[in-house]
Amino acid sequence: MKLLVATGNPGKLREIHHLLDGAGIDIIGLSELNNPPEVVEDGETFSANACKKAIQMAQFSGLLTLADDSGLVVDALGGEPGVHSARYAGKQGDDQANNAKLLMEMENVPDETRRGAFCCVMALAWPDGRCQTFEGRISGLIMRGERGTGGFGYDPLFMVPEYGKTTAELPLDIKNRISHRGMALRRVIPVLKDLVQKAG
Repeated sequence: MKLLVATGNPGKLREIHHLLDGAGIDIIGLSELNNPPEVVEDGETFSANACKKAIQMAQFSGLLTLADDSGLVVDALGGEPGVHSARYAGKQGDDQANNAKLLMEMENVPDETRRGAFCCVMALAWPDGRCQTFEGRISGLIMRGERGTGGFGYDPLFMVPEYGKTTAELPLDIKNRISHRGMALRRVIPVLKDLVQKAG
């Protein structure tokens, strides 16, 4: 069974490949499509953006499509950067600028109130417009400086208290086990496996 993962982010694609290894699913990314449309993520929630992206790409490609919208929600910033996580500093996907802005915004926030969560909504869409969503969330603390070289995005600033490490310091297998994306994807997997079985 072929599954289009609607992302151009190699880090995200790598995590999803790792989690779906051995499930009998042929995964392709957006880079393998010929001139895919640009989806404007203008929804006010992760769920709205994920569904929009999944449905548009499923209809364009004719393939079962998995899309996600995820981001960092910080209590002290009233839920920001939220749906704007990837473009928090203005330019889409500029991790360095986004992290610098987050550190600046949180400069005067005391240690005991630096709580945040990574949230992810995965949407599985069929070319006929049907769409199902799955959610994952992991809570943590926002550091005062970057730590670790793994992962991407806000990973070097997001400390997981149970491990005493940022998500950029955790090995990929642990990160996948506890991450918001891993959690959401684990909820998708039984549905995908069921589809593979029915197709077989």
